[in-house]
Amino acid sequence: MSAQREGATQADAMSHAGRSNVGEIPYKPVFVGKLKEELEAVLGRYPTKMAALLPTLWLIQRERGWVSEEAMVEVGQQLELTPAYVKGVVTFYTMYHQHPVGRHFIQVCTTSPCTACGAEKVVEALLTQTKCGDLGATSPDGKFTVIEVECLGACGFATPIMVNDDFIESVTPEKVQQILSQYK
Repeated sequence: MSAQREGATQADAMSHAGRSNVGEIPYKPVFVGKLKEELEAVLGRYPTKMAALLPTLWLIQRERGWVSEEAMVEVGQQLELTPAYVKGVVTFYTMYHQHPVGRHFIQVCTTSPCTACGAEKVVEALLTQTKCGDLGATSPDGKFTVIEVECLGACGFATPIMVNDDFIESVTPEKVQQILSQYK
């Protein structure tokens, strides 16, 4: 995790927890320097600023690990959209994190075909071995967050999981430790 992301996550987490940032670490804008240039390149690929909203949110999430309320305001300012509109999009799509998550975000398919093939035991193994304890919780070391998802589109290869952007098929409880060892 970069120092910039750590600082941002700490400030954003304080705000997320409902505490005032007054007298604490202030929000640091994301779109400065190279990221401002990257945003300008993204904007150049779309006919309107509004059309660039989803990729702009990805830039925020890539840098900070999640999309805070303050980040939604910044995106709105950059794209000339209201914060309410930006928040509506963030809350509609499940791919955007609205609170801090671990460096390795693990999604486990638990729909009927995967559950019939042992998905619940995969979830249990992941929660135990990551020390997350509960779905949606982050491990004490900040490395992992595990959630259930409806479908990862690999019913023939149950149980699939995604770790960040890595798609892994045919996961069993016995394979969990080896998989996690790849994500330090």
